[in-house]
Amino acid sequence: MWYRSASFILDKQQEERDAVARPESRLLSPTSPISSMAETLQNPNPNPKISAYYQTRAAHHAVVTSDWLAQAQAAVGQHPDDLPPESPSVDSGKPFSVIDEFNNWRKQPDLAEAVAAIRALASVIRSSEATTMMELEIELKKASDSLKSWDTTSISLTAGCDLFMRYVTRTSALEYEDFNSAKSRLIERAEKFGEISYKARKIIAMLSQEFIFDGCTILVHGFSRVVLEVLKTAAENRKLFRVLCTEGRPDRTGLRLSNELAKLDVPVKLLIDSAVAYSMDEVDMVFVGADGVVESGGIINMMGTYQIALVAHSMNKPVYVAAESYKFARLYPLDQKDMAPALRPIDFGVPIPSKVEVETSARDYTPPQYLTLLFTDLGVLTPSVVSDELIQLYL
Repeated sequence: MWYRSASFILDKQQEERDAVARPESRLLSPTSPISSMAETLQNPNPNPKISAYYQTRAAHHAVVTSDWLAQAQAAVGQHPDDLPPESPSVDSGKPFSVIDEFNNWRKQPDLAEAVAAIRALASVIRSSEATTMMELEIELKKASDSLKSWDTTSISLTAGCDLFMRYVTRTSALEYEDFNSAKSRLIERAEKFGEISYKARKIIAMLSQEFIFDGCTILVHGFSRVVLEVLKTAAENRKLFRVLCTEGRPDRTGLRLSNELAKLDVPVKLLIDSAVAYSMDEVDMVFVGADGVVESGGIINMMGTYQIALVAHSMNKPVYVAAESYKFARLYPLDQKDMAPALRPIDFGVPIPSKVEVETSARDYTPPQYLTLLFTDLGVLTPSVVSDELIQLYL
């Protein structure tokens, strides 16, 4: 369900309780808001897992429905390319190293950094020689800390490791089983979490298709694998749209995205970053990815996202964010400087005098009031729902 975190999806006890307590779900009809509202008013909170406010909002806008997410997950499950990648070959003669395992997974071009970390942590459990649960948890914690210290500026890497630790060890059954059974259960949950994370991109792409209409113009910023998957799915569904793609300084990742879209025969125009306001009147919607989704419902993303959202908001253009749930981080930045800087070298093409200071930060923070919706593998969320989701993810 859209309101359930990934750590609940495969919890058998929760599924059994839901099967008894949850009535048969149905799609919310945007043509009958009055009857839906009447039901909501008669029963202020028919489902205690969702606040009455969000149920009312769904009744009005038909944005978030359990059936919709279930259909997307079912479609993804039937996709021929949906099988998770095979484990990379590792020299059996070498002692196990979580960093080496992580780097082996990272060699797969379509695998996100956080998913590579999740796969590496699953390998830690399989290769562990611990004889007690306490030893295994300590070993997992050390491996997780090693991965997080590999790149302290990566929000998705830190969040992915933290969520893995919460999901894998979050089962009371471990207290009542012998060690071998408990370890097998941990391995099973680790593999499932990795599978859920791997499928996230395709689920997001399926959920976003209702918002892309024929003849629309979409502005994208920089390179995002999940945004590319969204646009690729729309192209495969034979939707007619064009894309305005920013250059994406300082690393010019927008050039890479424009090349990928050209391969799909999607009409694309490349813009310099400073031409966003000039071109915004042509745009119907903005799609961006995220390095991290923070507790306020805002996002941390590549430099320039904030100013694009400001311009779009001033011109009443919706700003959509596509982000996997493993990027939900326990952070609450108050301003642009209230986060660890991610510095990148910038080439201006000409020598810069040593007395001239250069801003080398590669990402900025976009507050939630400038975002319209977030497309995640948990469902289609408003920014205000993110804090609820984070509570469930990290509780």
